[in-house]
Amino acid sequence: MINVGKPPVPTPMQLPDGHPAVATGRVGILLVNLGTPDGTDRKSMRRYLEEFLTDRRVIEWPRAVWYPILYGIVLNTRPQKKGKDYETIWNTERDESPLRTFTRSQSEKLAARISGHSNVTVDWAMRYGTPSIAERLKALKAEGCDRILVFPLYPQYAASTTATVNDKVFELLLKERWQTAVRTVPPYHDDPVYIDALARSIEGHLATLDFEPEVVLTSFHGIPKSYFEKGDPYHCHCMKTARLLRERLGWSKDRLRVTFQSRFGPEEWLQPYTDKTVEALAKSGVKRLAIVAPGFVSDCLETLEELAVENGEIFLHNGGEKFSFIPCMNDSEPGMDVIEAVVRRELGGWI
Repeated sequence: MINVGKPPVPTPMQLPDGHPAVATGRVGILLVNLGTPDGTDRKSMRRYLEEFLTDRRVIEWPRAVWYPILYGIVLNTRPQKKGKDYETIWNTERDESPLRTFTRSQSEKLAARISGHSNVTVDWAMRYGTPSIAERLKALKAEGCDRILVFPLYPQYAASTTATVNDKVFELLLKERWQTAVRTVPPYHDDPVYIDALARSIEGHLATLDFEPEVVLTSFHGIPKSYFEKGDPYHCHCMKTARLLRERLGWSKDRLRVTFQSRFGPEEWLQPYTDKTVEALAKSGVKRLAIVAPGFVSDCLETLEELAVENGEIFLHNGGEKFSFIPCMNDSEPGMDVIEAVVRRELGGWI
């Protein structure tokens, strides 16, 4: 938690004798990302995966169908496999995942950028794992934050990401006698600041390469097709982001293409699939390829291991010659420009 400035002098209140001190008058900002295990060991991975995969927003199957699969198969096999994957990207210096490192840094840099507002406290949390939303909301309230902006770090809205963050916040408010005023950040998939920052990030990375990609894939995290058919706007948001990015870069549809990654289970997910597209491009004669992940605010397992490593290997093993993964914006200047712009807009009237 970072206090941007010293707390303002409170307005004198007439309190009965013996009344406890009441901290009020501050504005809190809570950045929330998906989550991370506390370690790569089996126990830590199982704890994280259990919390994640028991969320009804993530897996919408009836519990009677899903739980025997989850507890009988998934949680007995997946923790060890995913733990090994996390080991390949782990921040060994801080003994944490890159997602935790970047989210903390984003919180610290945001605090520095809005340090002119003395009554603002910036903090961060994870929807699954630690630090939890409950823990950090409690800390913000204890700090005197009677107004809190909750920022789910997902540019494109999906029920399984943005909504589940909001669900947890509202669930906690249900238990409060004295509720904090809360705002939640809406999707910003088409925000000009976000589109421009993405373009600058891509252009900057491509300028460092010794080759020019024939194709650049925008790989978004997938969702089951059934979720989209029930009314989830995620697919539409992804397609609009890609269209606006294509227009900003001045590229054709053939040069900048949309794919979806990280499918799980037997259901059909949003297509085209990233790995299948990478393989098909290589086999069709494309020799130079790059992938960017516009839906991820920070690099994590799905970008550093799945895209940069797995899909790179798929491309090179099927005839491709040059491959590059374009990092997420993370806590870079373009990335922080987006977070700051969204926060300042959504705090209108509060600061």
